[in-house]
Formats: sequence, structure tokens, C-alpha cells
Amino acid sequence: MSSTEPTILATCGGLIGGEWDDSAYGPLLFEAVRLARVPAGRAPRVLHVNTAGGDQRTVEGAELAAARAVGVEASHLRFFPRRNVPSLRDAVLGADVVWVSGGSVVNLLAVWRAHGLDDVLREAWQAGVVLAGGSAGALCWHGGGVTQSHGPQPSVVADGLGLVPGSLGVHTDSDPNRSPVFRAAVAGGDLPDGIELDEGVGVLYRGRSSTLVEALTDHDGGRAVRITRDPGDPSGIRAEPLPVRRLPDAPRTVPTWTPSAWTPSPELVDEEAP
Repeated sequence: MSSTEPTILATCGGLIGGEWDDSAYGPLLFEAVRLARVPAGRAPRVLHVNTAGGDQRTVEGAELAAARAVGVEASHLRFFPRRNVPSLRDAVLGADVVWVSGGSVVNLLAVWRAHGLDDVLREAWQAGVVLAGGSAGALCWHGGGVTQSHGPQPSVVADGLGLVPGSLGVHTDSDPNRSPVFRAAVAGGDLPDGIELDEGVGVLYRGRSSTLVEALTDHDGGRAVRITRDPGDPSGIRAEPLPVRRLPDAPRTVPTWTPSAWTPSPELVDEEAP
């Protein structure tokens, strides 16, 4: 672990289509690794966690191939059909980045809590391991959000890990059914104020209070919108687009993983968590 302060990167991204392999590390996954500020002389260590998708081995294979192509030392933490490591703490705190993939956030939270992984992740976050992921792997860090874990119709989940006190809405542009449910939940007080993300967009939080630092996108036009409860507005909410920084495209060759390759974030876009 090497980040200088608690860091969370919550996204609607991760792996992208590869040229020679099925999958490749995308810009948002690269950003998570850069944020870890790995010391010179060794490869970054990324722990992939696919609990939300049922620990499918085909997904693991794609992640391992993508990591190998860019000089990342990747491993997996799985719980199906049983846990694959003797010590959760050693596996998690030995990583620079924990990347959580999508699927059912409700199932993810239940399994993690049954094994005590929620407490281990909190310790790792405070110690400087970068926590990151996409979709369910982004929702899980927040106080709550909107999910399709219970079926095709979006529903509210309000018992996330709470490392980020606000809420998160994902897949805003690709699934038009999600945003109305998310906004109604914020307006009604079922979810705290939060942020909606388009595909390929992420938000970065730093510090123990999870201060919002910036929004990031891997393509032109990606949006992040702050959703705040506003009883004085007819809709019950206020929607405020956030500035979004365009990330560079993912490198096609093995990058030099040194602290000098880390790209510092710009000025804070806000002084408070959502």
C-alpha cells in the first residue's frame, strides 16, 4: 500500500475491449493504479474482487490477461465456492489497489459482511490501499444507491459500507430507468445527497471524510451530476453538473510504473463529500 491518504475511486468503468485479448485495463483502472503511487522497482499489486458477479473464472481469466499485458501483478479474492485465501487481512493489505467489479451489490454486501471483509476493507482504506471499482464495485463504498439486484426494476439499497457518506447512481445514460428512482429516493430522504455517473465516468474521494476531489471520464462528453435534496424545488432535488476531467487513453504498451508517472489531481471541485 502506498497512497498517502485514504482514497476511493468509484466508477462506471474498468476493463475495456482489448486488441489481442478480450479485455484490457481501461483509463479508469489505470487511474486507480496511478493513485496508489507504487514505489519504483516493483509492479503494482491489484487485487480483483468479483463477489458481485459470483466469482466467475472466465472474468478472472480476462482480468489476469489484461493485468499481465500492462505489467501489473494481479490476484483474486473469491468466496465461491469457498474463500481462497487463509487471511483476508493479508490479501487485502498486501495490495496497492482493490478493484471490485460489477453485479449484485446486495449479494456483495451480504457475503462480505458474513466473512468480515467489510472491517478489513475499512482498515485497508485507512492504511492507504486504494479502494476502487465499477458499478456495484462503486456503489458498495457509499451509504447507498440504486441497484437492480432484486430484478430488472431499479430499487434502493441504503446499507452500503458508508466509507463515502453520500449516495451514488450509476449507468445514468445507458439505463434511463435508474435516474428517476435515484432522484426520488434523494428527494424523499431514503438516500443521502449523492452523485449520478454516466458510463465511463468516475469520482475520486480522498481523506477519512471522503472529500470529493474530482470527476473523471474516459471519453468526451461523460457526465457526473450532483443530486441534492431541495424541498423548495418542485422536483424535490437540485441537479448540478460537476466539472469532469478527461483521462488520457489507456497505454497500448507496458507503462513505467513509477511515482513520477502518477498524475496529481487538480484543485478540489468541492470541499465537502456529496
